[in-house]
Order: sequence, then structure tokens, then C-alpha cells
Amino acid sequence: MARINLLPWREERRKARQKEFVGMLGLAVVAGVLLSFLIVSFYSGRISSQTARNEYLRGEITKVDGQIKEIEALDKKKAKLLARKEVIEQLQSNRAQMVHLFDSLVRTIPDGVALTAIKQEGDILTLSGRSQSNARVSTYMRNLESSGWMTNPDLNVIEAKEGNAGLPYEFTLKVKLANPNAAKEGDAAPAAPAAAPAPAATPVAAPAAGGAAS
Repeated sequence: MARINLLPWREERRKARQKEFVGMLGLAVVAGVLLSFLIVSFYSGRISSQTARNEYLRGEITKVDGQIKEIEALDKKKAKLLARKEVIEQLQSNRAQMVHLFDSLVRTIPDGVALTAIKQEGDILTLSGRSQSNARVSTYMRNLESSGWMTNPDLNVIEAKEGNAGLPYEFTLKVKLANPNAAKEGDAAPAAPAAAPAPAATPVAAPAAGGAAS
């Protein structure tokens, strides 16, 4: 016996297909939203991780900057200490020179000459004083040249001034201080070390005696 379906099956099949399409479309939307959420979460996590790294690096850079400043401050302190050390070493090396220098100044001044001022700038010594005559100043310059501790005397000014009848001439001259290191190198030569200062002391005594005799 043949069966005849009188129901609107085409309409029902169309509705069923529409429901399937809507369901698949909903699943696609849900899958897309879920995928988008996962992607956003992934990149948000990466951004958060990178931000944390950047903050850590900023903190480390700040620490390094502080350490660099401390190192710079230590370098400045070191430079100051080295400068003080050099000054102390220079003073110690010049101590013997100054003793001989003042001794030479006393020994080389002839009669009729008096010093009024002494000024040192580096290895240049400026001597100011008064004298009885130009000849006395010339004698004084020869004594300085032969002292061994002062060289190249250069007379800048000599002129007659009132106010001191016994020493009417006022003069200013410059001499170059001898280098003590060069003297030590000369002492270290084949000659005996103790014999090196003797030539400097012997010529000094002679002008002093000659000045006293005159």
C-alpha cells in the first residue's frame, strides 16, 4: 500500500536547515570570541611581562646610575688624595733644597746689600732689596750664579731712591732655582755621592769672605 505524505515537508526541512545554520553561526561566533579572547589574553600577558621587564631594567639602571655617581665621587676623592700626595712629596723633595736655598741666600749677600722681599713662583725666585752701588748688585749676582742653588740671575730694575742714604739704590732681580733631582743625578755619576754638594758650598764661602773683606 503506497504512503502519501501530505505534510509540508519542504517547509520543515527548510526550517531545520535554518536552525542548523543559526546553530553553526552561533558556534562560529562563540569560537571567534573565544579565539579573540585567547589572543588578547596572550598578548596582554606578553605586554605585562615586557612591562615588568622594563620596570626591572629601569630599577637596575637607576641602581647603576647611583653606583656610577658613587664611583665618580670616589674618583674625585682619589684625585684630591693624589694631588695632596704629590704636594706632600714635592714638599719633602724640596725641603732640602729650601734649606740650602736660604743658606745660600745668607752666604751670597755681600756687604752693602740688603734684601727687602723674596717671592717664589715655581722655580723662579724674585729678590728685591737695596744696595750701596751698582757694583754691589753686580757682585751679588755673581755670588748667586756661583752658589750652585740659583742660576741665571737677571736684573730687572735698579734705580736710586730716597729714604735710605746708606743704601740709596733699589733693585729687583730674578734667579732660577736649581733642580735638586739634577743634582742627585750628578751625585749618582762615577764620582762619590758625598762629594757632590762640596762644589756648591765652596764657591759660596769665598764671595761671603770677599764681601766681608771689602
